[in-house]
Amino acid sequence: MIFEKTPIPGLIVIKPKLFGDSRGFFYESFRKNLASENGIKEDFVQDNCSRSVKNTLRGLHYQVEQTQAKLVSCTYGAVLDVVVDLRKGSPTFGEHYSVELNHDNHWMMFIPKGLAHGFSVLSDIADFMYKCSDYYLPRGERGVLWSDEQFGIDWKVEHPILSEKDTKHPRLTEINENDLPVYLP
Repeated sequence: MIFEKTPIPGLIVIKPKLFGDSRGFFYESFRKNLASENGIKEDFVQDNCSRSVKNTLRGLHYQVEQTQAKLVSCTYGAVLDVVVDLRKGSPTFGEHYSVELNHDNHWMMFIPKGLAHGFSVLSDIADFMYKCSDYYLPRGERGVLWSDEQFGIDWKVEHPILSEKDTKHPRLTEINENDLPVYLP
């Protein structure tokens, strides 16, 4: 596995080594000792899977109670995976990072606590998997508006399909400071 640091502290793109032949392929999708050696020390307690159709946009979500680090991947199809650093005091506060995750590259992204996360679906259908370091707590969920001009995110979809909830998140400048995570270097 190759662990690539990104400009956002703690955010890591993971590129597994693929072994393939005429029968198909094999790769390790997670290995705790290698993850730990590369700064990923979380214990994952919950796995989630979603299926979405082309042009679906989910996000940008984060937790303020029972905060979650995530290890995400696209097991079928293709998504543009996006994170925004919302941690007060972070040197990259308000900045975003994106990468295409798909079933051909098998890349994953480790998202530390305090980053808002979302993705847009680039293929006809996409299956998205994510490991979480804590259990989902509905009252702790927050969001920031996916289209906030401050971020300048190109989601690679022209007419996104959104949940009603995701259309109502505040812009970053409208979020109460108490609803922002704190950066812990």
